Amino acid sequence: QVQLVESGGGWVQIGGSLRLSCAASGRTFSNYNMAWFRQATGKEREFVASITWNGGTTYYADSAKGRFTISRDNAKNTVYLQMNSLKPEDTAVYYCAAKSRSSLHYTAQNVYDYWGQGTQVTVSS
Repeated sequence: QVQLVESGGGWVQIGGSLRLSCAASGRTFSNYNMAWFRQATGKEREFVASITWNGGTTYYADSAKGRFTISRDNAKNTVYLQMNSLKPEDTAVYYCAAKSRSSLHYTAQNVYDYWGQGTQVTVSS
């Protein structure tokens, strides 16, 4: 089992920045690819970004490209999502997820084995 705990969410003004963190425990963190998803009220959960087990490559949804950066620190068992130039449409609950290590990136929710409880991000004026 892998336990994932997100933190760093909150309220931020339009154009502001937030950094989300997801701390993992339970199994060897470097055995897992990690991803961030988000779910806005009344909408389906959607892929945001992913990073391979060693941080070698990253992949972003179009909505995140150029504004968000996913990174990881395997020594700290933590994955991050730096979010800049935030927009109201970024308002959502953000979840981190883990799947077994791979050189490929996956955007489908059903391939991820472990999920955190989510952290709320609200962007407004």
